[in-house]
Amino acid sequence: MLKHTLKSLRRMSTTTAAAPAAKEKVECVVIGAGVVGLAVARELALKGREVLVLDSGPTFGTGTSSRNSEVIHAGIYYPLNSLKAIFCVRGRELLYKYCSEHEVPHKQIGKLIVATRPLEIPKLNDLMKRGTANGVHGLRMLEGFEAMKMEPELQCVKALLSPASGIVDSHSLMLSLVGEAENHGTTFSNNTSVIGGHLEGNCMNVYISESKNLRNWDGVSPLQPELTLIPKLVVNSAGLSAPALAKRFIGLDNVFIPPAYYARGCYFSLANTKVAPFKHLIYPIPEDGGLGVHVTLDLDGQIKFGPDVEWIDGIDDTLSFLNRFDYSVNANRAERFYPEIRKYYPDLRDGSLQPSYAGIRPKLSGPRQSPIDFVIQGDDTHGVPGLVNLFGIESPGLTSSMAIAEYVAAKFLR
Repeated sequence: MLKHTLKSLRRMSTTTAAAPAAKEKVECVVIGAGVVGLAVARELALKGREVLVLDSGPTFGTGTSSRNSEVIHAGIYYPLNSLKAIFCVRGRELLYKYCSEHEVPHKQIGKLIVATRPLEIPKLNDLMKRGTANGVHGLRMLEGFEAMKMEPELQCVKALLSPASGIVDSHSLMLSLVGEAENHGTTFSNNTSVIGGHLEGNCMNVYISESKNLRNWDGVSPLQPELTLIPKLVVNSAGLSAPALAKRFIGLDNVFIPPAYYARGCYFSLANTKVAPFKHLIYPIPEDGGLGVHVTLDLDGQIKFGPDVEWIDGIDDTLSFLNRFDYSVNANRAERFYPEIRKYYPDLRDGSLQPSYAGIRPKLSGPRQSPIDFVIQGDDTHGVPGLVNLFGIESPGLTSSMAIAEYVAAKFLR
């Protein structure tokens, strides 16, 4: 069946606006080839299902999945029994196992969450209690001198050691997931946009167009599908665009689609340094909207700092749906980084930070609002057969990806 679908996708460029869109049946459609979409596609394929992955970009992982810290989180920060806590702990176990078995570059280097002032110590104690309750093993509170003995460049009054935290090459991870999914029959179609859909009978009909046909869209004119897919299961894993896309599914009540908020996070790398000043991940006490400007190492030992939190206004549904986000890094933002970093790294030299990259968090809560959990929503919630929406998959989405996939397959495969 997928062979016929692929032929239809290739014929899209020759379809005229006046011609009716062809219709094709397929068992499972995953929208979005980020790390979560790829993990879901692989899991469905391992269950013996026919899977088609659609992504509007030219290749996999061009959005949030390639613009994060590449950290394997332990599961410390998240409320007890939340999906973030459960999936982070389970996902970390699955991820370490997968990376070891598939030779995906990774390293369990450990993390220090640091209190730089006595007033922050109670928050550090709260994090230890929460992490322990979440099932994170090996957490240990260190006095400042103990932490600074481990990391001589560090300045802190107390620190929480998380030995289970690590780093992963996210591109290699996604490449491995693509390869394994393909080996089990998954088909990938890049430069392919899902532009909407409608509920017909017990199936969500999904409208498809070539991405290039959306470049000059005015955001108002009706979009004409070039192909309509009729899957038994649709997983909306479109990341930043997931809520806006869900609003284009006729038959899904908008009351089930949460409001979307966007927080840009910039990263700066450490220039002109031959020896990395740290061997562990270094995190300050979390801030509103994020985990604070922290120290991340890549697998080559290179240091980067970030991300900060910059709430973005003016992103309407059209801009979100088209994935038109600004990922530029303003070099002047470094001036805000220096004082934050020097709270725990006082010897950071002026002029040593250079712009690296930026990512955008797909959040479901805004400034000064309480954080909202992952939303994994199926027909038991919204009543649309075969539709699964993944909303607000921000950090720890990378760590949680394989656990989310496991959950989706177990709960929604019929």
